[in-house]
Amino acid sequence: MPDPRFHPIPEPLTLAEAARIAGAELGEGADPDALVTGAAPLAAAGPGDVTFLTRAAFLDALGESRAGACLATPELAPRVPPRMAALLHPDPQRGYVTLLRRFFPERDPRPGISPAAHVDPAARLGDGCRVEAGAVIGAGAEIGPASLIGPGAVIGPGVVLGERARIGANAVISHTLAGARLRVLAGAVIGEEGFGFIPGAAGLERIPQMGRVIIGDDVEIGACTTIDRGAGDDTVIGDGTKIDNQVQIGHNCRIGRHCVIVAQVGLSGSVEVGDFVQLGGKVGAADHVKIGAGARLAAGSGVTGTVPPGATYAGFPARPIGEWHRANAALRRLALGKRRDSGK
Repeated sequence: MPDPRFHPIPEPLTLAEAARIAGAELGEGADPDALVTGAAPLAAAGPGDVTFLTRAAFLDALGESRAGACLATPELAPRVPPRMAALLHPDPQRGYVTLLRRFFPERDPRPGISPAAHVDPAARLGDGCRVEAGAVIGAGAEIGPASLIGPGAVIGPGVVLGERARIGANAVISHTLAGARLRVLAGAVIGEEGFGFIPGAAGLERIPQMGRVIIGDDVEIGACTTIDRGAGDDTVIGDGTKIDNQVQIGHNCRIGRHCVIVAQVGLSGSVEVGDFVQLGGKVGAADHVKIGAGARLAAGSGVTGTVPPGATYAGFPARPIGEWHRANAALRRLALGKRRDSGK
């Protein structure tokens, strides 16, 4: 059960209402007037909760669950224990997430500017914004309506954030133009100088970084992630892309729409990533490489050349995942053969 110190206590729903909201059908014998008071995973659910079942591998966990109702596919619904109400849904997890949003809706911030914040007189804030203590908003910055600027966050001069932005504690944003519903978690840094130097007689000389960061709508940027502004061109993050914690995106990178970039990914300068790409944890990409639309990179992959659209790559250097598996198998056979030959 969610801790009421951090999450509001949800209003109960009848099972019929819960099914309607989730887009599910009541299973045989389910009481439409029974009350449900929340939603939780199988192991954490209590008698008042709706849970969900996605595949048969979790039937043992379902049998041990205390949930009062379970979202399940029509094929798995007959396996729901009689003590639980079955809710039939073609995509149980999606229905579960819909119910979570109903039970725990994200509310607009309470408008106001903390006396301990500093907002430059030349900044413009839309209606309904909240600025927490210690935040700084620079001259010429524009913050869209119903946005939240967390404690200690810094919004640099000229930065534009669209409506309903959520900027976490101690995040720093400069040289950035962002669309609606941007979510930046605590400690992220967006728009700082990229890592650009040129060798000179006296050592390394910094190359001025004159670009910006352009962010589309509905982008999420995780805690302690860094996104460098462009050197000459812009760094671009497309609509709907979700970036995990502790990711590094170098200057001039262009990330497409609806990409998923998992923790500790590192993209060197001028990497191009197409739409709907998935990058697993700790993927690294050399500068100027191109990753085609819909491609997938397994965790720990090192990208040194072009990845075709729709391909699934793995390993270092990254190559088609089937080839990578075969190479690993061959190496294992070679190692085992040498061990047998040596009598060990």
